[in-house]
Amino acid sequence: MGKKKNQKTPVTPQPLEISLEETEELLKRIEEKKLEDKDFEKIKAFIKSFVFIQRLLERQKLSIKKLKNLFFGKTEKSKNILPETESDKDKGEGGGGGGGEGEASGNGIEDSKKKKVKKKKKGHGKNGASAYVGAEEIYISHKKLKVGQLCPDCEKGKLYKWDKDGIEIRIKGSAPLKARVYRLEKLRCALCGELYTAELPQEAGEDKYDAEAGAIISLLKYGSGFPYYRLDNFQKAVGVPVPASTQWDIIYPVFETAVHPYEELVRQAAQGELFHTDDTGVKILSIMKENKEKKEVEVEEGAADGDCGCETRKATYTSGIMSKIGDHLIVLYLSGRKYAGENLDEVLRRRAMDRGPPLQMCDALNQNYPKEFDTIIVNCLSHGRRKFVELIESYPRECRFVIETLAEVYKYDEEAKVEKMTPSERLCLHQKKSKPLMDKLEQWFEEQFAQKKIEPNSNLGQVINYMQNHWQKLTGFLRIEGAPLDNNCLERALKVAILNRKNAYFYKTENGAHVGDVFMSIIETCRLAKVNPFEYLTMLQKNAIDVLNNPAKWLPWNYKETIAAIARVQ
Repeated sequence: MGKKKNQKTPVTPQPLEISLEETEELLKRIEEKKLEDKDFEKIKAFIKSFVFIQRLLERQKLSIKKLKNLFFGKTEKSKNILPETESDKDKGEGGGGGGGEGEASGNGIEDSKKKKVKKKKKGHGKNGASAYVGAEEIYISHKKLKVGQLCPDCEKGKLYKWDKDGIEIRIKGSAPLKARVYRLEKLRCALCGELYTAELPQEAGEDKYDAEAGAIISLLKYGSGFPYYRLDNFQKAVGVPVPASTQWDIIYPVFETAVHPYEELVRQAAQGELFHTDDTGVKILSIMKENKEKKEVEVEEGAADGDCGCETRKATYTSGIMSKIGDHLIVLYLSGRKYAGENLDEVLRRRAMDRGPPLQMCDALNQNYPKEFDTIIVNCLSHGRRKFVELIESYPRECRFVIETLAEVYKYDEEAKVEKMTPSERLCLHQKKSKPLMDKLEQWFEEQFAQKKIEPNSNLGQVINYMQNHWQKLTGFLRIEGAPLDNNCLERALKVAILNRKNAYFYKTENGAHVGDVFMSIIETCRLAKVNPFEYLTMLQKNAIDVLNNPAKWLPWNYKETIAAIARVQ
């Protein structure tokens, strides 16, 4: 059931000109049931004004809620947004009633599976020794005792090595960049005046800034949103100044090396079976300057901004593209005037001709859809759910039904993950258990309009219209093997670009934006592969020539094997 364009905003009623005395007289005639012909127009005007004000207040309330979420954060978990009912209290803890994804409830799942799906309780916040994968390990032998000696306690048994070593962790603080000053002794001949200077030790290296310095600055800036000027101020405070302009000079050679495995990542990403795409805003000063210079030039034939080609588009974006290829996840960031769909076209140009159309997960905006290449598009169910979350205070009963129904669907998807089901097994599970829920939800949407329970022009009506208009793409997981439910994984990945935007505000040039895209892509891909990005960027620099010649052997998931192979040859 579609909605007309003129239904998007309520029509402002004509001002009602009526005095207080006239209003009281009208109310009196209503009570006495003695209405006159002229009264009906006034009553009609009253009703229109009431409906308009009610909608206005509803929209205003929604806007204030969005503003609060923007400043103070938000949670979309069912158990936090749904008001507790008496039935929920009777069920007790864990009863749920669709309270939150991952919680057990009476949905037909066996007790053994319930325990697996139920989320673990929060821990004490301490990390075990296994979490310190980047720590230096030092083995300490016993100073007084050795294997084979007699036990000093019983003096009869012999000591043998226990299979578990004792563990103690010590964490020491230091500045991100440390400096070492070498004072080289100079000797001068008293007769001829010749100077003799001590040689630098081999461990000092040839360069002022080593590979680790370039790696840590890159990781701080593009992986943690730590701007150059902030690191500049920090290093001054600890007595090791590294100016912001110098930091750029340090990391640019790192970029020139890292760009080769990045290009290989793009090539391999193009072969993926599943893509996630989305956009977020970014400021690039050089493009903003171009826009200002072209401000007087109007788009031909009155085309609206954004409808024309990307060359004349004013807005700039950072597109996130996540590609799943086999067991690997690759995240690419591309900044400029192009939308996510246009950037996906650029990536797919490198796709092998014999590979069929891939799956694509995105929200329902047309700018996410590629124009040159075919993809099997599925839309984000979480994006639709979020719209009901925003209206929970205005329509608690209706939104509760939708959110709880979708919570059950997410529980079955979580069950598939816990059981490590194959794509075909997962599809069968959703068709058996999730399809009846989604069919029931679709029927409920239709009834709201057919039985005139919800007005199509209301906020809730527009959200229901959104779900109905995109129903086929929102329910792709019921028909297509491997189709995800939502785009949440990419939205999390885009937080890296958002963090940089919040802290550094802008890029100066498109080249600077490309440098940021390369580093963010490599760092986030490393994180998803559970690889240390600091170590990875360091090793790329130390093996720059081999990286240039064989970039496919220097990807986050295989570079350690390449290093081991080089070591065996040497």
